[in-house]
Amino acid sequence: MYDTGYKRKKTASLPRIGQRIIKTAVAVFICLIIYYLVGYGERDLPMESCITAIICMQPYVQGTRVFALNRVTGTFIGAFWGILFLLVMAAFPTLGNILPLAYLLMGFGVLMSVYSSVLVKKTDAAVLCAIVFVYVALSFRETDSLFLPALGKIIGVLIGTAVAILVNVFHLPRQKDENAVFFLRTRDIVPDRFSQIPAPALFRLNYLYNEGAKICLISQHAPAFFNLQMSATKLNVPLIVMDGAALYDASENVYLSFETVPPEATARFRQLMESKGLGYFIYTIHKDKTCIFRRGEMTPQERAVYDRMKRSPYRSYLDGDICDPREIVYFKLIASDSAAEALSRELSAFAEENGLRAVLRPQPGFPGASGLYFYSAEADVQKAEARLMEMLREQEGNEALRPVEVFSGAGYRSEEEAIQLTHRLENLYAPIRLFGKKK
Repeated sequence: MYDTGYKRKKTASLPRIGQRIIKTAVAVFICLIIYYLVGYGERDLPMESCITAIICMQPYVQGTRVFALNRVTGTFIGAFWGILFLLVMAAFPTLGNILPLAYLLMGFGVLMSVYSSVLVKKTDAAVLCAIVFVYVALSFRETDSLFLPALGKIIGVLIGTAVAILVNVFHLPRQKDENAVFFLRTRDIVPDRFSQIPAPALFRLNYLYNEGAKICLISQHAPAFFNLQMSATKLNVPLIVMDGAALYDASENVYLSFETVPPEATARFRQLMESKGLGYFIYTIHKDKTCIFRRGEMTPQERAVYDRMKRSPYRSYLDGDICDPREIVYFKLIASDSAAEALSRELSAFAEENGLRAVLRPQPGFPGASGLYFYSAEADVQKAEARLMEMLREQEGNEALRPVEVFSGAGYRSEEEAIQLTHRLENLYAPIRLFGKKK
């Protein structure tokens, strides 16, 4: 039996309206209402307040007091340099008639505003500093009342900042799905085993873990990927690794269960490989460690993979014969794409007759190379999910736990799509409920 990885049906759906979108709209509405109530609605548009509220709105508030302090500090830094600019323009009126020179001074003012935020260690407010400065400085040609427009703009920015903070602190009603166990493939959020997960996606995953979401990451590779890619992830559910062959507890660094290749199938496989003069890798699990043995001559593609992977401190490449044939989790052959595909067709009947599941897939990071993997027929992702669900239901005493798959369908295509996938995960775990609880 051969497959090329996970096969899931992808259903099209419109994205949910997220909490940040709703909060941004509410903040702008409040700014408009404030100006309307104080009698300015028909005279001046509250542009500064609305734009500031939009810029200040964040998906999460990590320390509201720090957030507020950054925004207010940014407003006053920008206002200070803006007023200083107006004083210079008032002292030298002729500068206002030489616009390129005035604009040059404004550029310098932006520089000083941003640099000041760095000096006071409020870099998160740098953008707001620059915006406030530009708002204030642009009133330099209103000669009738030089500082009144500037004061209005500062007040407008403060109103927008305050509204954004207050709205951001308020949490729209959400109902956490505490009975869901979410399954997320690592190949949907990182392009290959050598790359790092995008920081925004990692942040959102950790946020969801901290909120209590049960998220199981599924990897085609051995657990070493976790140490390289996601060591900052605060897991609360075991991983499914090795294409479904094993469950691994990353917090304790132990394998909870794994499916091995039957000894009789191992003997026949090794005889076949020797008769064909083919080399291969043997992946075993010994005392909770992944040990990799090598048999036969290496193809050029195998040599390239081996030379790179053996430098990893998280993998054990060993010489000699395997410790215990009963510990073999899978065999792996690496060759050129065409050679690997030809081998997959040639060995198809052998795999099926001997209770093996074979997977043919490209080797990311090694163009033109493909890997041919032989697992036990009992080792696949769906069965690993079922084993994990059984384990979690027993541990928590909750038979209502159910699996929810959060897959992209096509695998990693861009950082933006990886981040969107974690947004979808959040909406599945804690959707916004504006009209009561879902029954």
